[in-house]
Amino acid sequence: MLSRRLFFCVKPPAVVVRSILLSSVFPPLPYRKQYLSRNLMSESTQPAAAAPAPAPKEKKASKKAAAQQFTLKTPKGTKDWSDKDMVLRNAIFDTITKVFKRHGGVTIDTPVFELREILSGKYGEDSKLIYNLEDQGGELTSLRYDLTVPFARFVAMNGIQSIKRYHIAKVYRRDQPAMTKGRMREFYQCDFDIAGDYESMVPDAEVLSIAVEGLTALGIQDFTIKINHRKILDGLFQQCGVKEEDVRKVSSAVDKLDKLPWEDVKKEMVVDKNQPEEVADKIGEYVRIKGTFKEVLDKLSSDEALMSNASASAGIKEMTTVYGYLEAFGITKHLSFDLSLARGLDYYTGIIYEVVTAASAPPPKPTEEELAAKAAAEKKSKKKSKSKAAEEDEDNSENVGVGSIMAGGRYDNLVGMFAGSSKKNASIPCVGISFGIERLFSLIKARAGLVDQVRPTSTQVYVMAFGGGPSWDGFLKERMAVTKQLWLGGIEAEFLYKTKPKPQKQFEAAEKTGCPFSVILGQDEYTKGVVKVKELGLGEEADQGVDVPIAEVVDYLKAKLAARSNGVEEAVRLLTI
Repeated sequence: MLSRRLFFCVKPPAVVVRSILLSSVFPPLPYRKQYLSRNLMSESTQPAAAAPAPAPKEKKASKKAAAQQFTLKTPKGTKDWSDKDMVLRNAIFDTITKVFKRHGGVTIDTPVFELREILSGKYGEDSKLIYNLEDQGGELTSLRYDLTVPFARFVAMNGIQSIKRYHIAKVYRRDQPAMTKGRMREFYQCDFDIAGDYESMVPDAEVLSIAVEGLTALGIQDFTIKINHRKILDGLFQQCGVKEEDVRKVSSAVDKLDKLPWEDVKKEMVVDKNQPEEVADKIGEYVRIKGTFKEVLDKLSSDEALMSNASASAGIKEMTTVYGYLEAFGITKHLSFDLSLARGLDYYTGIIYEVVTAASAPPPKPTEEELAAKAAAEKKSKKKSKSKAAEEDEDNSENVGVGSIMAGGRYDNLVGMFAGSSKKNASIPCVGISFGIERLFSLIKARAGLVDQVRPTSTQVYVMAFGGGPSWDGFLKERMAVTKQLWLGGIEAEFLYKTKPKPQKQFEAAEKTGCPFSVILGQDEYTKGVVKVKELGLGEEADQGVDVPIAEVVDYLKAKLAARSNGVEEAVRLLTI
């Protein structure tokens, strides 16, 4: 029998250590001496090869295999973009960028995450939608919620006094997604902002003109720009008896009037925002006023009680000024003065606006009969799978509309929040607009037949080779040489990555790209310095092609392609059809 002291002082044979470490059941302490003794004896009497293979290795392997089993999906509220969707989205980017540049915009880029203190306190009740990141090295950061606050930080940090800037980038919001309506957790915004001290309301009018130009360039004609003024809202709230500290809370409730009936908004004011019912009723008389810009402006200007309020009076004066400028730009037909528009973000100080279409509104609520019929059908089928339930939980498209496709306003104090003690940047007035790309994409993609006309690539020419016989090697190197010649000439070209491809396979590959021309290297013709250029996609009207000297093929194709466009350019053209 070995003592416990001997066990710790004498190095036991390796097989004992291995057996102890790998055994799934270790003997209780009272029997450990006997256990060690038996193992030491067995070590001296049995060959090492007789030791059984340890079972736990199989368990570890199975755990590893189980760990590798996971669901392949994108996170909730996100999606992969590819193929025709990418071409169409890039066409939207190109179209809007041209409008921005036409107005003198310069582009910038900022980090996708900001210090948390930069974003905090800027978004009102929507602050809960910000994605906060874990502490990485002593700094608390968050994913950007929009492009406006990072822009204000950029202006303050760099001491900029005036700039026309545009920025196209992704932002992140922890909202309930509705994927088919373009309401996502990761999405693009296209912003145009004017920072600087200028004549009152002139930049505001130009930004609204940019909004109209951008939408019409995308082929969207049926839209309404709802417009209001924060000073008018603040003034009418004060006039109705709302305390100063409650103005933003009441404003956030009013902003829901485009989604909820007045009775629900009033209930939120009284029950959740602790406003007296008579105050809510007075507010209701005002915020349900909407109509053409001129009609509502005249109505407010003749309201003596409202005009006696300094804030409301200043707002009405600014709206009178901007109306003249908007008439000069010829865009008043798209405007609707809507006193229910509040814009929930805290940083707005002046004119505010958002753009809606017929698809913006949520679908009508189902009747009691429709709800009962749906419940009965689900109960009868009993086949609402877990995956289907999870899908409905992740996507709220059935219950919401597209919402506003563009929004913005004036924010004169935001840069000053970041200026600190710097008098230079203490007050840099700003006004801007933001296009919601995914929402615009959902509207544009819904156009009948549009997607079918979009080419997935920009390829203009497909290089092929035809031949046969024992000496035919497929002309792979020759195809590569001609393709390189086209690339250097600025022509987008491809060839099949196969040594001896069949003609049918080459035509199928060309058809898949949707390219309009092919360059064919004939077995006999190519050795004579000639290739055949053939127009594709003509169907029954297809011709035999034209023989062109290799040295002239680039110039010949450029002339043919001059009247055509590549994939993105073609998609841009299709947007306006």
